Amino acid sequence: MSLYQHFRKEEQGFIDRVLGWKDQTEQTYAPKLTDFLDPRQVFIVQSIIGTTGEVKVSFEGGDSAERKRALIYPDYLHPSTDDFDLQLLEITYPSKFFTVEHKHVLGSLMGLGIKREKFGDIIFAGEKIYLVAAKEFASFFTMNLNQIGKHSVLVKEVDWKDYTPSNEKWKERFVTLSSLRLDVVLAGALTLSRQKAQLLIQAGKIKVNFKEEEQPSFECAQGDMISVRGFGRLRIGEIEGKSKKDKWRLTIFTMGG
Repeated sequence: MSLYQHFRKEEQGFIDRVLGWKDQTEQTYAPKLTDFLDPRQVFIVQSIIGTTGEVKVSFEGGDSAERKRALIYPDYLHPSTDDFDLQLLEITYPSKFFTVEHKHVLGSLMGLGIKREKFGDIIFAGEKIYLVAAKEFASFFTMNLNQIGKHSVLVKEVDWKDYTPSNEKWKERFVTLSSLRLDVVLAGALTLSRQKAQLLIQAGKIKVNFKEEEQPSFECAQGDMISVRGFGRLRIGEIEGKSKKDKWRLTIFTMGG
């Protein structure tokens, strides 16, 4: 059976890259550090490389990170956090005078001409905003990210030990669903009617792996990150397969709302 059959057609290009990284590590016997990967990409890398054999993989992106860098390495290596070249940046702004949302920070970062893969999570913690960046781009952000929207901001490098993560945690739920269609998954995870879930999708309020998805029939898979405007986020964990009654058994993690 072809490896590609286990994944979506549009993921074939990424799968080829993962196979290339694995081959590179096997041939050079040296580690390969990737850019930041989204949760679905992390799942794909883990599935292809696994934890056995001469090539292994570890992931790091900070505490409870959604986006992580992968380190693909020969089995003689015992990687540490330093091997992932992560730099934590603190963004300060006059919070008494204006409100900053995730989309504003992301828009300003993308406006600098940097690819999304070069930085990880954007974290809100009280009146501070933290950005996890690839170390090689940290100085670029400190020098060039001078404003968010029309408001001036200050960006500086900080130590991980000075970072206080958010108290918000993922809530784990086990669900049984009739299918893995997006509308069915949303209805089951958010305790909505299927019709309400379909309306949210068709209204453009749903993103799957950070891309807008307007097809209720979209087939969800393990590792997918789904954001629902007004409801928060959910992530699909392990899919255990089907029950005797032909229902899908899976774990779903939810946050926010």
